[in-house]
Amino acid sequence: MTPDPQIRPFFDEATKTVTYLVWDAATLDAAIIDPVLDYDHASGEVDTRSVEQVLAVAGALGLKVVWALETHAHADHLSGAPYVKAKTGATVGIGEHIRDVQKIFRPIFNATDLKADGSDFDHLFADGERFHIGGLEVDVLHTPGHTPADISYRIGDAVFVGDTLFMPDYGTARTDFPGGDAGQLYRSIRKVLSLPPETRLFMCHDYKAPGRDAYAWETTVGEQREKNVHIHDGVSEDDYVAMRQTRDATLSAPALLMPSIQVNIRAGRFPPAEANGVRYMMVPVKLKDATTGTEALGPVAAR
Repeated sequence: MTPDPQIRPFFDEATKTVTYLVWDAATLDAAIIDPVLDYDHASGEVDTRSVEQVLAVAGALGLKVVWALETHAHADHLSGAPYVKAKTGATVGIGEHIRDVQKIFRPIFNATDLKADGSDFDHLFADGERFHIGGLEVDVLHTPGHTPADISYRIGDAVFVGDTLFMPDYGTARTDFPGGDAGQLYRSIRKVLSLPPETRLFMCHDYKAPGRDAYAWETTVGEQREKNVHIHDGVSEDDYVAMRQTRDATLSAPALLMPSIQVNIRAGRFPPAEANGVRYMMVPVKLKDATTGTEALGPVAAR
């Protein structure tokens, strides 16, 4: 049986994202899960302070970072995985169905540089695959629904669930992005919740549900099954899908959706530089009323 991992969370309040430093106490080999690159969309400025904070702690503890692990291609923050790799030589891994996500978004962003074969990443994990962080054995669970590529990492008594679940008082992830599927997410969550009730679950985000004053990101299978406001025991798939679709129809797009997706499907690589040497983020423009103005405007996309 694999030992339980050592875990240190780092919460980025700007994006409400939790990055995890996970390590084996015996070998001091470590992984960083869902690292955040700081990005100011208003100015286009990029900073590495959040990743540097994680790396500084890893260095102080004498850890060797061997993996930079993504749970999926995030739509709310830019990945810091390339910076982790540049600083440590870590292998960047994500679920193999990232290829499906790349194929969906390549035409949306006219990303002609993207091969859509997953080759921007160092390793593509299959459902049920096992690998090691030192003496820690990691089981990969394919947990699609939020996106086709979502995976969860089970390490000892802990599971890092990405955007599949939120804290019990906040519920579950949206499924209205291209490739999302509420029924699929229901089945993925039930797979996670079939684990022993004492299994610890670590969220990728927290938004403080109404009435809760502090951010939180750790819960258990038992607590989720009893208290999750969307998918506690007794909620059927049909009821969940109806709830999820109704709720998703009211949600606005994440603030960093456009830059995040086009960078993260490239494993954190920015779009190629234009002839002037500058890299640009593309924002496809949609006419709210497609029956008017299309001939005058023509096909448009803002950069």
